[in-house]
Amino acid sequence: MKAVPASPKATRCGQLAFTLVEVAMGVAVMGITFVSLYAGMSSGFAVTQNSRENLRATQIMLERMEGLRLHNWNQLVYSNMIPTTFTNYYYPLAGAGESKGITYLGKMVVTNAAMNPPASYSANLRAVNVTVYWTNYNGHKYTKKIVRSRSMTTYSSRDGVQNYVFYN
Repeated sequence: MKAVPASPKATRCGQLAFTLVEVAMGVAVMGITFVSLYAGMSSGFAVTQNSRENLRATQIMLERMEGLRLHNWNQLVYSNMIPTTFTNYYYPLAGAGESKGITYLGKMVVTNAAMNPPASYSANLRAVNVTVYWTNYNGHKYTKKIVRSRSMTTYSSRDGVQNYVFYN
């Protein structure tokens, strides 16, 4: 009887194969990588959407503030020409049948300027506050409904800035 030594090829194949532990670790690393990639991308999209909503709210407030320049003192203080509440949309120029996107609800309040101690010109000065509220709730049962708001305040004077700066 002849003894045949084991071939070196058989032992090398056993050394080249992956073990179950190595495969499991590779799958775990790939899984963590893909979950992290997905989380990073979805977080980036959420931050971008939030920034766009904030920018649109700022545009709406600025539009209302710029509209104040068209009113004189009597219209600002003694009339109801300035609406106290208003509604605007994310896409205000959407056509018929198209979604206008997020609804922005706003309020505009004209009050006496609070000064401590009161200045001699405080009767001729008004504070105008514009606040915009919106929610990005999309109706999905797992989405949390969060009401967001932004506010902007400016001052308006009876005779304008010219009389205070240039002493006309």
